[in-house]
Amino acid sequence: QELRDAAESAPSMEGLDLASGVSTTEPYRKTAGGESRGLIVAIDLGMKRDITDNLTSRGFDVEVVPSSSPAATILDLSPVGVFVSNGPGDPEPLESSASTLRGLLGEVPVFGICLGHQVLGLALGMSTYKLPFGHHGGNHPVKRLRDGRIEITAQNHGFAVDPWSRADGSPPPRGRLVADDLLPSMIDSDFGPVRPTHQNLNDGTLEGMACVDLPAFSVQYHPEAAPGPNDAEYLFDDFAALIEGGH
Repeated sequence: QELRDAAESAPSMEGLDLASGVSTTEPYRKTAGGESRGLIVAIDLGMKRDITDNLTSRGFDVEVVPSSSPAATILDLSPVGVFVSNGPGDPEPLESSASTLRGLLGEVPVFGICLGHQVLGLALGMSTYKLPFGHHGGNHPVKRLRDGRIEITAQNHGFAVDPWSRADGSPPPRGRLVADDLLPSMIDSDFGPVRPTHQNLNDGTLEGMACVDLPAFSVQYHPEAAPGPNDAEYLFDDFAALIEGGH
């Protein structure tokens, strides 16, 4: 009965800003392994150490900054790219982080994961929603839409970006096998067209997106998962290529 009472008294996750409580309060820096290719600023919404390891091992210095950092402060650091981290809670209350991204889009390449993916969606003008069943575990199948490759991914989140909130037409009915048409082919954002790039094969939800006219992309899962799976680790290489002009 005590456990039942505790469960029933737990607050809803909706509306909770948990990221601000776990973000670093002061900036700190990690240096590149070997010769530096430039500075990446990482917005900390609940960032994990393996993320900085994946960036420094690719030759980037990393400045980790609080979730409340404004765009002007970040741009003053002259970054070659901005990373937006994972983290807990509802993305909707993170208005300052979404505002920061709006000030960065088009100024510097952006890569977001997990909560960072959701905040990027908000910055682009989309909405988010609470999943009826969150994605938790290290074995979620995700389809890469450009070539049909299936990645096994690590996930831990309860919210998702709604691509249909800024797309023509209405979403098709669910309750059937997952198909590509559960996602729009293109999303009309405040910063131009956005292309869905990845799809969850359990429920058909959006797992990745990329801006067509700007150097910015994101995924809903954890490409830095340790000890794995490592199917999606290539995304850090994609970020490096974006930084070096391979938009």
